[in-house]
Amino acid sequence: MLTLTYEYKLIPDRQQTEVIEHTLTVCRSVWNYALRERKDWLASRKSPVNACSLKQEYIVPPDVPYPNYHNQAKALTKAKHTNEILKSVNAQVLQQVLRTLDRAFAEMQSKKLGFPRFKNKYRMRSYVYPQMLKNCVKGNQIKLPQLGWVKFRKSRAIPDGFALKQARIVRRASGYFVMLSLQFDVSIPDVPFHGHPLGIDLGLDKFLATSDGELVDRPRFLNPLQRKRKLLQRRLRNKQKGSNNRHKLNQKIARLNQRISDTRKDWHFKLAHHLCDQSQSIFIEDIDFRAWGRGMLSKHCLDAGFGQFVTILKWVAWKRDVFLCEVDKNFTSQICPNCGFHTGKKTLDVRDHHCPDCGYQTHRDVAAAQVIRNRGVEAYALGHSVSENACGDGLTGVVTPSPESVKQEILNVNLRIPRYSDV
Repeated sequence: MLTLTYEYKLIPDRQQTEVIEHTLTVCRSVWNYALRERKDWLASRKSPVNACSLKQEYIVPPDVPYPNYHNQAKALTKAKHTNEILKSVNAQVLQQVLRTLDRAFAEMQSKKLGFPRFKNKYRMRSYVYPQMLKNCVKGNQIKLPQLGWVKFRKSRAIPDGFALKQARIVRRASGYFVMLSLQFDVSIPDVPFHGHPLGIDLGLDKFLATSDGELVDRPRFLNPLQRKRKLLQRRLRNKQKGSNNRHKLNQKIARLNQRISDTRKDWHFKLAHHLCDQSQSIFIEDIDFRAWGRGMLSKHCLDAGFGQFVTILKWVAWKRDVFLCEVDKNFTSQICPNCGFHTGKKTLDVRDHHCPDCGYQTHRDVAAAQVIRNRGVEAYALGHSVSENACGDGLTGVVTPSPESVKQEILNVNLRIPRYSDV
């Protein structure tokens, strides 16, 4: 089953905008009420029977079951008979809010995270229609429950054969967007290792370096607009909470942040396509970028968006039939890619690689990218048996190559790759 998500910008009229805002308000109320109910039930049972809690808690009778999704969904159905506000919103939309809350509690228990947060009017920004009618998209219009036909900017056509399963309405600083989930019943095999290999090393001095000798400078997305954002945030400090002036200033800051985010995302997509144009197999390091975002250079790491770039690169590589895999990140800057000699640890001010054993010289990041490429090639070309890689194994007239010949061919490919000193 292949699932794609296409995003389009909505162009609602004034009445449709009011319906969207009203739906978001009701969804926020349902979320906060359901979250409060769960927290009260857990708080009433966190102390022993013969002791009292140190804080004031609601007394929940012992025979009341835990408010899971099914119990809260039944209570929501009963409340819709007496509450006109709940009745004014699509029932499936409110059920999806409870499903999201239940999923958040499940992840809290499995990943050892904190409680889900209560939502204010700025935090509840989307809701989902889990079922869509057939032929609900005609031209540049889409038919949504309680909204009717809504115009949207059809930036790209919906591919043939895909069925529209659900739609998510998202409110952002630049307007409203609809995210359509499309499904097609087809099985797509994984992309195998093939073609020209390329290793990529990420860093802060250079955003990335490739094993072919290309160096990409790290762009500063925040620097041109940092002064303006700082001034706006300083003005926000003096605004009264809940006032219209504070709301308008919040919208200004949100538009500025979205401008920075859109610029970064666009640059990541262009760079990912540029890398896929150069090779058929890409190898990157298996780095946990969350640790990079907590150090003394966290501001620059978050501005570069390494995690988002890796996610986009994986998607673009899959879409363009390019093999991509992660390899071990340890000691990539301490090994010579030409002879495999361990050169020792380098300080950050040393930007060149010089092997004392074979005399190979190149840029430090390019050498690390070549080590990453060599590790990937060894793991996926030499680590598999020949019968797994040979398409015609066992057929008449087909000569099965030996592992030595395969290894020699890979070494010849590595020698034909231009080095940084020759570029």
